[in-house]
Amino acid sequence: MPKGIRRDEVERLLSEGAQLVEVLPREEYEEEHLPGALNIPLPRLDKEARERLDPNRPVIVYCWDSA
Repeated sequence: MPKGIRRDEVERLLSEGAQLVEVLPREEYEEEHLPGALNIPLPRLDKEARERLDPNRPVIVYCWDSA
């Protein structure tokens, strides 16, 4: 079940091996993204997550919207 987490929790989870996924459109991801983040655009998340992510590791999904 998705839940919001604070920055310190993100840092802790990443240090323990969590996977960071940015769901921005590819163009926005290429402009700027968090270090180490994978890009899986939101419309393709269900399909690509199964192909690209390790199901045995936690996943942090991130999206930043300037609007």
